[in-house]
Formats: sequence, structure tokens, C-alpha cells
Amino acid sequence: MGVVAVVVALFRRAIDALPLLSLGPSFAVAAGEFLYMLVTGGLALVLCAALAAYHHLLASLPAALGFATIAGVTAAGVIESVRVRRRKQEVAELTAIAEVTQRVLLRSVPPQVGGVELAVRYVSAATGARIGGDLYETAATPAGLRLIVGDVQGRGLSAVQTAATVLGAFRESVYDAPSLAVIADRIDTSLARQSTGEQFVTALFAQVSIDGSRVDLLNRGHPPPLLLSGGAARFLEPGEPALPLGLAELAPLPGEQATVTLGQGDGMLFYTDGVSEARSKSGEFFPVSRSPALVDVAEPGAALARLSEDVLRHVGHALDDDAAMLLIRRSLRGLHGSGLSWHGLSGRRLSGHGLSGHGLSGHGLSGHGLSGHGLSQQGLRQQGLPGYKLRGRGLRGRGLRGRGLRGRHR
Repeated sequence: MGVVAVVVALFRRAIDALPLLSLGPSFAVAAGEFLYMLVTGGLALVLCAALAAYHHLLASLPAALGFATIAGVTAAGVIESVRVRRRKQEVAELTAIAEVTQRVLLRSVPPQVGGVELAVRYVSAATGARIGGDLYETAATPAGLRLIVGDVQGRGLSAVQTAATVLGAFRESVYDAPSLAVIADRIDTSLARQSTGEQFVTALFAQVSIDGSRVDLLNRGHPPPLLLSGGAARFLEPGEPALPLGLAELAPLPGEQATVTLGQGDGMLFYTDGVSEARSKSGEFFPVSRSPALVDVAEPGAALARLSEDVLRHVGHALDDDAAMLLIRRSLRGLHGSGLSWHGLSGRRLSGHGLSGHGLSGHGLSGHGLSGHGLSQQGLRQQGLPGYKLRGRGLRGRGLRGRGLRGRHR
């Protein structure tokens, strides 16, 4: 715009170039800012009037064409700026809703359950409109620590809705399902009821023994986990291929459950394709198995923080896809310090899972004493349960058999 003004000012015959001043407002449209568009358009009109007056050609046809062109481009730019601004506000609102929903769905995980240490890390995508359906959940059940890490095909609110369906079905069935395969089948049933068309979910299920020494895996089309042992990492590929969740009706491929042994201090990394498919500027995928962040997993939370930094450093910018990472590690301390939380008794009614069959010793509770949990050796009279004594390996006497404090919730 400045170049056009200089040329017209120097050469009277260049007055026909006045409509070219509309280039300023035209380029301002790309910025999308309403105020910037108005200022640029106004400046172009002032320059057009000043140049026409300088050559005493205000009433000429070139001057009129210049005014009309600049005014028309400026008006169109203002309208477009308003439309873009409203669209950005709508996207921001939808993004905020989706992010809040996503955060509500993805609960925090405890730092330790039984003999297993845990940490989780979630890195959101750069573009809010590309919010994905990455999901994870853990649950301490009588069968062991059960967990799921998954990724919904697609993005946006529909992906978050599907993730909510998967997590809801998992939480509903995880405590009483006899196996990981049954949990996967129940999620398949829930997804079929949701009827989201062709949307599917890759998922990895795991069941970890109480002491963390044994891990059962069921892979439903998800990136394989990484076994971390002795400073080295290797993928645990599924022995039999299986379809993702939501596609069970296409073929009977439920997958084969695999079992892995963890030594003390060994870890296992579960992740979504936002990690393994993160690309550098040259198009190279992130080499997750060779990341130096996984050499030492003594502190799972710190290891995941380093891994997240490695991924971002490899990409060179914020991620284009959400990335979820969950790391478990067999604790060197065993079950000590786990307290009642393993059997789902922390923050739950004692009648939910009961104490019979497990007792209050031999499962990591011997070092705490019974009085620390409000169960003194003098009986439960102080807790409002007169006459109940602690006998044998559990709470027996006066209807305290079977699944625990039946009929009385504490």
C-alpha cells in the first residue's frame, strides 16, 4: 500500500493505480482481526483521498474507482472478520466443554496399589478442535489391579462420548468380571448399543497380581506395551491378532491373553498412538522403545515427565494428537504401605468387598497393627459395634461371616 501511494504521488499519470490501495485491506483480512481490518481500510481511504486531492483529481473517475474499490474490500473484510471471530468463539466454547468433560472422565491414579507403583501422564493436542478420545482407568479388585488404556477412532465431542461409554462399561464390570476377555465383551456390547456408526476403540487391558509379579495382557488392536527391565525396553506384541472394540461383529477375533512376569523394579509402559506416532519435522516416528527417559523407572512419575519432554523435543512443537501414558512398576517394597486400598476398601463401605477370606494380616497389613485402622484388639466396642471380637483371620462372630460386615456398613 505504501509503494502504491509513493508511485501515485510521484507520477500524475499513475492516478489510475489508486484502486490498488485496496491491497492493504485485502491482506488485513488474512489477519482476521476486526480492529486491524478497520484501521487498514480507513488508512487506505485517507491515502486515496489525499493523493487525489494532491493531483486535483478528487472528482475524476480513477479517484471514484479507488474509493469504491477500497470501501468494498474493507466492508467485505469487516464482515469476514466478524464471521471468523464468532467461529473462533464457538470453537473455543466447544473445546472448553470437551476438555472439561475429558478431564472429568480421566481420573487420577493412586501412586501405589498393593505391590505396584503407578503414574499417568496426559498431553493434550495443540489444536483444541482436535481433542481426541484417549482414555485410561485403573481399579483395585479382588482379582488384582486391572487397567485399560485406549484410543477412540476420530476426534471431537463424539470421540469423548465414546470414551465415556467405554470407561463407564469398564468401571461397571471390572470388579466382578471373571477375566479380561469378559470385560472386553461387555464393553463391546455397550458400544453396540451406543450405535456410533463406524467408530471403534483400540484398547489394551491388563491385570496385575497383588505383589506385581504377574501381568496378564489382552490387546484389542492397540499399540503393544513396553516391558522395561534392566535398563532395556522391548515391545510385547500380541500372540494372536484381535479387532478393536466396537468391531466384534465383523469377525470372531477376541484375541489371546498373554502373561508376563515382572521382576522387582521392572516396569511396563502403556501408551496411545499420540506417543508412538508423533512425527518429527522430517517425518520420523518417535522411537519410544529407545527413549533414554525409560532407562530408569525407579520413580514412575519422573520417568513419564522425561518421556513427555522427549516426545515434544522430537516433534519440535506441540503435539497434533493427544497422548496418554501409564507406567506401572513392581515396587521394591512389596506390599508394605499399601494398607486396605488393595482390596478396594479405601474410601468404600466395608460390606463392598468384605474382610473375610483375606484377614487383617498377611496381605500387607501386619506392619500397621489393627488399632491404626480403628480395629483395636479389645474389640469393636469403641466403633459402635459392641460384642464383636477379632478372631482368626478375619471378622467373625455375630453375622460377620461371608463377605464381611454384612448388614452393617462402616
